Amino acid sequence: MRVKRSITARKKRRKILKLAKGYFGARSRLYTVAAEAVDRALKFSFRDRRARKRDFRKLWIARINAAARLNNVTYSRLMDGLKKANISINRKILADLAVNDPKGFSRIVTTAVGERQA
Repeated sequence: MRVKRSITARKKRRKILKLAKGYFGARSRLYTVAAEAVDRALKFSFRDRRARKRDFRKLWIARINAAARLNNVTYSRLMDGLKKANISINRKILADLAVNDPKGFSRIVTTAVGERQA
């Protein structure tokens, strides 16, 4: 007895074409081309979900470093000072303070680095 896959196969193809909705040209209409495009897109999205975390961390560090240098201290000295002063603020919050509240950021810098210089 042979296996008839019509319903299963149609479901599989419909799922791929639904994922390919909005793609340009044949990529959204022809199953074979759409399947390749969807596979590729899913690989990129998996990779880039991880890359996004790295990119944001780089951005936060650049912002903290820029603001720290305005307060005459380097990023590494600031982070070392924060650790030694037992101030646990993550880089995301520090970067937000550096951009939106420069006075608050400079108070944190003096607390962290001021103790080291004394």
